[in-house]
Amino acid sequence: MAPNAKRVFYTKYLPSSLFADLVAKRPDVQLDRLENDTPAPVAQPILSQAHVYQIGASRQVIGQHLQVHDALLDQTPNLIAVSSNGAGYDTVDVDACTARGIAVVNQSGGNKEAVAEHALAMMLTLSKRLIEADRATRSGAAHDRNAFLGRELNGKTVGVLGIGNVGGRLADLCRGLFQMRVLAYDPMLTAEQVKARGAEKVELNELLEQADYVSVHCPLTKQSRKMMGAEQFARMRPHAYFVTTARGFIHDEEALAAALSGKQIAGAGLDVWEDEPPPSDHPLMKFDNVLISPHIAGSTIEARENMGRIAAEQVLDILDGKKPPRLINPEVWPAYKERFARIMGGTPEG
Repeated sequence: MAPNAKRVFYTKYLPSSLFADLVAKRPDVQLDRLENDTPAPVAQPILSQAHVYQIGASRQVIGQHLQVHDALLDQTPNLIAVSSNGAGYDTVDVDACTARGIAVVNQSGGNKEAVAEHALAMMLTLSKRLIEADRATRSGAAHDRNAFLGRELNGKTVGVLGIGNVGGRLADLCRGLFQMRVLAYDPMLTAEQVKARGAEKVELNELLEQADYVSVHCPLTKQSRKMMGAEQFARMRPHAYFVTTARGFIHDEEALAAALSGKQIAGAGLDVWEDEPPPSDHPLMKFDNVLISPHIAGSTIEARENMGRIAAEQVLDILDGKKPPRLINPEVWPAYKERFARIMGGTPEG
């Protein structure tokens, strides 16, 4: 490996082995791996020489000392970009990166099919009361079929919080398969943009008051943290279901448990949690009308391969001086160009 090699490192895991396979085809790029417990004498040279950090989004998997914040950035003077394995970037302090001229990118859209299908599967499973019926049948308590009357999705209204790649794909599925009306709350998009994605742009309260299903597909940000709390659950219809495949902390878990206890809503499908995996004694575990999965909505063979491919392509583009297509902090660009020129030489495109 040449002493002036372009350096990429990751901690613990990659979106798929395809990432490493594609990077390995480039003789000018070196890929290093760190573990949470990698000794400092081994980790420090990797951190100090790195140009790109390919990082997982799980706060529970990536050690705090290897999550992207000022303390880590002090150790990475040659870093030009941080790339998240998936669409989320919970382990990255975007503001800290922007202040230093470091680009932050994600792989938005890479797992949209997997996550949208998971959300729809939760909607169907809850509506048909399959989990309740399964548990009752296995225990010998399914004596009365009328105790498991479900509802049909056809013609109902779904409210999508964040109609980006995943939310837009869910809208397609709901309209195409079940002729559903789609409402969308997305402050980042105009009414025309939302309409082009097959939905009606509404404010959050209006969506909650009209939707039969509320599905969350926005990133976790300062603005979206605890966006779904007691007041919001109280606005939902008693027969409505709440589904989230986005990120923990967007909904208030305590408030959701209270809403379920008070029968303010019909049930919930939860793929994301404040602590992942959630403890077995979590209050939301006690409800038969809550469908639970451990943050696996985007975990399909196809999605992982797609994420690995687009992540590798984007990282290589960055190292080659091209403007990344999935830039989380576009306001960084003037400072990024200066940082890139100083560290890599030359001026990036765009």
